Amino acid sequence: MPLDDIVRLRRARDTMDRDYAQPLDVTALARVALMSPGHFSRSFRAAFGETPYSYLMTRRIERAKALLRRGDLSVTEVCFAVGCTSLGSFSTRFTELVGESPSAYRARDHEDGAAIPACIAKMYLRPIRNGEAKPGPRN
Repeated sequence: MPLDDIVRLRRARDTMDRDYAQPLDVTALARVALMSPGHFSRSFRAAFGETPYSYLMTRRIERAKALLRRGDLSVTEVCFAVGCTSLGSFSTRFTELVGESPSAYRARDHEDGAAIPACIAKMYLRPIRNGEAKPGPRN
Protein backbone atom coordinates (compact mmCIF):
# COMPACT_ATOMS: atom_id res chain seq x y z
CA MET A 1 0.00 0.00 0.00
CA PRO A 2 1.41 3.42 -0.93
CA LEU A 3 2.67 5.56 1.96
CA ASP A 4 0.36 8.42 0.91
CA ASP A 5 -2.65 6.13 1.33
CA ILE A 6 -1.50 5.08 4.79
CA VAL A 7 -1.10 8.71 5.85
CA ARG A 8 -4.63 9.51 4.65
CA LEU A 9 -6.06 6.41 6.34
CA ARG A 10 -4.40 7.38 9.61
CA ARG A 11 -5.95 10.83 9.29
CA ALA A 12 -9.39 9.21 9.03
CA ARG A 13 -8.60 6.88 11.94
CA ASP A 14 -7.49 9.87 14.03
CA THR A 15 -10.80 11.55 13.19
CA MET A 16 -12.64 8.50 14.53
CA ASP A 17 -10.51 8.49 17.68
CA ARG A 18 -11.14 12.19 18.31
CA ASP A 19 -14.72 12.63 17.05
CA TYR A 20 -16.20 9.20 17.89
CA ALA A 21 -19.33 10.82 19.39
CA GLN A 22 -20.11 12.69 16.16
CA PRO A 23 -22.21 11.19 13.37
CA LEU A 24 -19.50 9.62 11.20
CA ASP A 25 -20.13 7.43 8.19
CA VAL A 26 -17.93 5.90 5.53
CA THR A 27 -18.63 8.73 3.10
CA ALA A 28 -17.55 11.41 5.59
CA LEU A 29 -14.46 9.44 6.59
CA ALA A 30 -13.56 8.79 2.95
CA ARG A 31 -13.65 12.56 2.38
CA VAL A 32 -11.17 13.00 5.25
CA ALA A 33 -8.92 10.39 3.59
CA LEU A 34 -9.41 11.93 0.14
CA MET A 35 -10.64 8.60 -1.25
CA SER A 36 -13.82 7.21 -2.72
CA PRO A 37 -15.97 5.42 -0.11
CA GLY A 38 -15.36 1.98 -1.65
CA HIS A 39 -11.61 2.44 -1.95
CA PHE A 40 -11.48 3.87 1.58
CA SER A 41 -13.35 0.90 3.08
CA ARG A 42 -11.19 -1.67 1.30
CA SER A 43 -7.95 0.16 2.08
CA PHE A 44 -8.88 0.72 5.74
CA ARG A 45 -9.61 -2.96 6.24
CA ALA A 46 -6.37 -3.95 4.51
CA ALA A 47 -4.34 -1.52 6.62
CA PHE A 48 -5.96 -1.98 10.03
CA GLY A 49 -7.57 -5.43 9.88
CA GLU A 50 -11.14 -4.27 10.46
CA THR A 51 -13.76 -2.17 8.73
CA PRO A 52 -14.09 1.54 9.48
CA TYR A 53 -17.46 0.89 11.14
CA SER A 54 -16.00 -1.83 13.36
CA TYR A 55 -13.11 0.42 14.37
CA LEU A 56 -15.45 3.31 15.18
CA MET A 57 -17.75 1.10 17.23
CA THR A 58 -14.77 -0.25 19.17
CA ARG A 59 -13.78 3.33 20.03
CA ARG A 60 -17.33 4.09 21.11
CA ILE A 61 -17.59 0.97 23.27
CA GLU A 62 -14.18 1.72 24.80
CA ARG A 63 -15.43 5.16 25.85
CA ALA A 64 -18.76 3.72 26.97
CA LYS A 65 -16.93 1.34 29.31
CA ALA A 66 -15.20 4.29 30.97
CA LEU A 67 -18.47 6.19 31.38
CA LEU A 68 -20.26 3.11 32.74
CA ARG A 69 -17.46 2.49 35.26
CA ARG A 70 -18.07 6.00 36.63
CA GLY A 71 -21.65 4.96 37.36
CA ASP A 72 -23.25 8.42 37.24
CA LEU A 73 -24.94 8.01 33.83
CA SER A 74 -27.63 5.57 32.76
CA VAL A 75 -26.96 3.10 29.96
CA THR A 76 -29.19 5.18 27.68
CA GLU A 77 -27.28 8.38 28.48
CA VAL A 78 -23.98 6.61 27.80
CA CYS A 79 -25.31 5.23 24.52
CA PHE A 80 -26.07 8.72 23.21
CA ALA A 81 -22.96 10.29 24.77
CA VAL A 82 -20.69 8.05 22.70
CA GLY A 83 -22.49 8.76 19.44
CA CYS A 84 -24.78 5.76 19.10
CA THR A 85 -28.34 6.46 18.00
CA SER A 86 -29.94 3.11 18.84
CA LEU A 87 -29.93 1.67 22.33
CA GLY A 88 -30.58 -1.81 20.95
CA SER A 89 -27.64 -1.70 18.52
CA PHE A 90 -25.42 -0.21 21.21
CA SER A 91 -26.33 -2.93 23.72
CA THR A 92 -25.87 -5.69 21.17
CA ARG A 93 -22.46 -4.42 20.08
CA PHE A 94 -21.38 -3.77 23.69
CA THR A 95 -22.32 -7.32 24.67
CA GLU A 96 -20.53 -8.74 21.61
CA LEU A 97 -17.29 -6.88 22.38
CA VAL A 98 -17.27 -6.92 26.18
CA GLY A 99 -19.00 -10.21 26.92
CA GLU A 100 -21.71 -8.79 29.15
CA SER A 101 -24.53 -6.30 28.78
CA PRO A 102 -23.94 -2.59 29.47
CA SER A 103 -26.24 -2.81 32.49
CA ALA A 104 -24.34 -5.75 33.95
CA TYR A 105 -21.01 -4.01 33.27
CA ARG A 106 -22.23 -0.82 34.95
CA ALA A 107 -23.51 -2.73 38.01
CA ARG A 108 -20.27 -4.69 38.47
CA ASP A 109 -17.65 -3.56 41.00
CA HIS A 110 -14.77 -1.79 39.25
CA GLU A 111 -12.66 -1.02 42.34
CA ASP A 112 -9.93 -3.50 41.35
CA GLY A 113 -8.94 -1.40 38.36
CA ALA A 114 -9.26 1.99 40.05
CA ALA A 115 -5.58 2.14 41.03
CA ILE A 116 -4.31 1.30 37.55
CA PRO A 117 -3.21 4.34 35.51
CA ALA A 118 -5.57 5.01 32.60
CA CYS A 119 -2.82 4.66 29.98
CA ILE A 120 -2.06 1.12 31.19
CA ALA A 121 -5.70 0.16 31.77
CA LYS A 122 -6.54 1.15 28.20
CA MET A 123 -4.21 -1.55 26.86
CA TYR A 124 -5.89 -4.26 28.90
CA LEU A 125 -9.50 -3.04 28.84
CA ARG A 126 -9.84 -2.38 25.09
CA PRO A 127 -12.80 -4.32 23.74
CA ILE A 128 -11.74 -7.34 21.68
CA ARG A 129 -14.01 -8.28 18.80
CA ASN A 130 -15.52 -11.75 19.40
CA GLY A 131 -12.77 -12.64 21.87
CA GLU A 132 -10.36 -13.24 18.99
CA ALA A 133 -7.29 -12.10 20.92
CA LYS A 134 -6.17 -12.22 24.50
CA PRO A 135 -6.23 -8.94 26.46
CA GLY A 136 -2.95 -7.11 26.55
CA PRO A 137 -0.89 -4.50 24.76
CA ARG A 138 -1.84 -4.07 21.12
CA ASN A 139 -0.11 -2.32 18.27
